Amino acid sequence: MDSSTATRSIVDALTKAIVEHRLHPGTKLAEQKLADHFGVSRTLIRQALFQLVQKRLIRMEPARGAFVATPSSDEARQVFAVRRMIEAEMTRSFVRHVTPAQIKALKEHVAEEKAAVSRGDVPGRTDLLGDFHVRIAELMGNQVLAQILNELISRCALITLMYQSSNAAEHSADEHAEILKAIAAKDEDLAVKLMDEHLRNVEEGLALDRKVPSNDIAMALA
Repeated sequence: MDSSTATRSIVDALTKAIVEHRLHPGTKLAEQKLADHFGVSRTLIRQALFQLVQKRLIRMEPARGAFVATPSSDEARQVFAVRRMIEAEMTRSFVRHVTPAQIKALKEHVAEEKAAVSRGDVPGRTDLLGDFHVRIAELMGNQVLAQILNELISRCALITLMYQSSNAAEHSADEHAEILKAIAAKDEDLAVKLMDEHLRNVEEGLALDRKVPSNDIAMALA
């Protein structure tokens, strides 16, 4: 196994343990313990941890090491408030100038979401559900908006991964399909209303009081 494949498998295993509530927010991820568990060098563990920092699933503290991120519900609420402001205007602008090719691209994306939800692919569905919003900005050709949205969505990624139920994820995919119908019908007001309701529903659907069972690395990765 080459180093990039090994790093990828470590990232996937840790992501899965966090997503499936087997690693508690705030758990220290000791490099040597992880190296022993995966049978790799600490250099590879560091590369994997760096990727998880980029995904905002863990945080690095100077002289203390890596910890599973502890998302705050207040931060999530603020992020959703900003997203509602930005995405209302984005949706309005998109509907006004939408082309058949853009509608086709979004239809393909929604089909991928539904497939990920159906097969129970938690990290996959989380990425796709977030990417729906970024995809609209990309299809508009606005890279600055796409980058800002990407940043906002990644700040919500851990909280959504950890606290969104499969029912809520399925509901999100259905709501994306409804938003798409309104966009295709060029019904500007309805599309904006559905987008706003969708973001409120996602926020309200997060089970922020969910208890996470374990902070023991060996047990969580077993």
